[in-house]
Amino acid sequence: MVNHVDVAQTTIKRPRKPIPWSSIFDYTVLIVGAVVAITPFLWMISASFMTQNEVHRGKFLPADPNPGNYTEAWEIANFGQYMWNSSRITAITVTGLLLFCIPAAYAFARMRFAGRNVLFATLLATLMIPGSVTLVPNFLTVVWLDRFSKAMFGDNWAWFDNWPALTVPFMASAFSIFLLRQFFAQIPDDLWEAAQLDGAGHMRFLVFIMLPLSRAPVMTVITFAFIGSWNSLLWPLLVTQTNDWRPVAAGLSNFVSSEAPSDFHLQMAASVIMVIPILIMYFFTQKQFTEGIASSGMKG
Repeated sequence: MVNHVDVAQTTIKRPRKPIPWSSIFDYTVLIVGAVVAITPFLWMISASFMTQNEVHRGKFLPADPNPGNYTEAWEIANFGQYMWNSSRITAITVTGLLLFCIPAAYAFARMRFAGRNVLFATLLATLMIPGSVTLVPNFLTVVWLDRFSKAMFGDNWAWFDNWPALTVPFMASAFSIFLLRQFFAQIPDDLWEAAQLDGAGHMRFLVFIMLPLSRAPVMTVITFAFIGSWNSLLWPLLVTQTNDWRPVAAGLSNFVSSEAPSDFHLQMAASVIMVIPILIMYFFTQKQFTEGIASSGMKG
C-alpha cells in the first residue's frame, strides 16, 4: 500500500542564491557616496543649533539646541527683505521661462518649417558654452537696453537695479527647451490628427492636450528654474547697486562676509534658512521631477 504524502505539509527548501559581489560593490559605493554627500548638510543643520564655542570645538551635535540662532540670523541679515526679493525674481523668471520655452519646444517637436534642424542644433550647441562666457555679452545687452528704455520711457523703466535685468536674460533656457521638446516628440501623432478633425489648431492642441500630458517635464523645468533663480549670486551683484532687488543669496553673502564673519553658528542658521524653500519645492515636486528626467530622453 502506497503512503500518500500530504503536499501541503511538506516544505521544499530552495537554496538561496548568493548575492553577487558586483551588487555588493555597487551598493557599497552608493552608500558611501550618499554618506559623503549628506554629512555636510546634516552638520550644517546641527551647527545651526550650536553655540559659537561648540562650532569652533568641532562638535557634531549641540549639547543644548538653541533655535534662537535662526531668529538672530534672520534679524541681523534682514532676510525678510531678501526673501521677498527672491520670491518676486523667481516668480517672474519662472513665468517668463514657461511662456517662452513651451512654445519653442512645441515648434521644434511638432511643427515643420525651413531650417528647423539647423536651429535646434544651434540651440543645443549653446549648452556647451560656459555661463561665465555669456556673462559679458548679457551684461552689455542689458546696458544697451537700459539706455534705450530710459531714453524712450524715462528713469522709471530702468533695467539696472530693477527686475528686468534680473529676470529677462533667464526667460529662455536651451536646456528647458530641449527637455520639453524631447517629451513633446513622444506624443502620438494620432492625437494631433484627432484634434485637427475637431477644428483645433496648434495653440489649442498645445494648451488643452500637450500640456496636461506633460506635467512631469514641465514641473522638472519649473524646479530647475526655481533653483537656478533662487541660488543666483554673481549676476544680481553685477546688475544691482542697492538691496531693493538683491536676492537672498546676495543677502547671505553679505551676512557671511561683513555682518557675522566669525559667527559660524549664525552663518549655518542663515544657510539653512536659504535652503528651506528649495527643499520644500523639491519635496512637493520630486515625483514629477523624477518622471520628467526619466521620460524626456527616450525619443529623438
